[in-house]
Amino acid sequence: MNLRSVDLNLLVVFEALMAERHVTRAARRVGLSQPAMSNALGRLRQLFDDELLVRSGAGMEPTARALDLAEQVQPLLRQVDRIVSDDAAFDPATATDTFRLRIADLLSFLVTPALMAALAEEAPAVTVDIVHLTPEATVEALVSDALDVAVSTDLATPQSVVEQPILEDRFVTLLRADHPARGRVTTMDGFLACRHVRITQSPVDDRFVEGRLAARGMERRVALTVPHWLTVPPVLAATELIAVMSAHAARRLIAADDGLAIAEVPFERAEFSWSLFWHKRHRSRPAHRWFRDTLADIAGPTSRR
Repeated sequence: MNLRSVDLNLLVVFEALMAERHVTRAARRVGLSQPAMSNALGRLRQLFDDELLVRSGAGMEPTARALDLAEQVQPLLRQVDRIVSDDAAFDPATATDTFRLRIADLLSFLVTPALMAALAEEAPAVTVDIVHLTPEATVEALVSDALDVAVSTDLATPQSVVEQPILEDRFVTLLRADHPARGRVTTMDGFLACRHVRITQSPVDDRFVEGRLAARGMERRVALTVPHWLTVPPVLAATELIAVMSAHAARRLIAADDGLAIAEVPFERAEFSWSLFWHKRHRSRPAHRWFRDTLADIAGPTSRR
């Protein structure tokens, strides 16, 4: 394929179609008529020799080829957009940037409401696309430019990824207020005697409890493993399971449900930091720096909200 013969605007059309999964909505998204969008989809199918999107119910479903292309096209369009935009003249009040953010549901629960309130006031046309990835996939996305910023803790990153601590936190045990072992879970014997909910986004993720226990040759009894933090409170309220989580989040959850209680964890190094992670290619970009600073300013006072 000769690149000179390819209309790169078709990649913008492709991104809109993948986002909307609907020809008419995708046409509105990029400012085309419905017939023009249908024509562009036909050219995309010819270009890539694949149907890309096939009709399914009220919308369209992407083919395997389309899903593979989407992973490559999105970072490419982001890079092109930065090349042609005047980032030095960034003004939040008039900006229309979209920032792609990786943040777990736990911290999103604490931070996102204040973040969106701040954007509504300072940058009403800026949008945020939140994704939830495993630690390994998060690092890969930062390196490949599929992410702008990640908020996480203790990521194993290459030197090209920058880390900025923004919020000090510590682990605590969350359990039912009338749990029969509430007075004993602060000891290691009592903690290990209970059955646990383990929250992890990856089978090899041992950053929170498993790594600390393994260092002492210990292992807890896990009854339930879930990928999301906010499914945990109702499980704890209905069972005698316990879970380890952020103290900031636990306090917020208890404020909403007085049937839960906090206990100290029995292992050392309960303290940890939430950090911003980003690729150093963005270090001097005014738009990116503004978004990072906004996140840091909001996350910092989280413990006082």
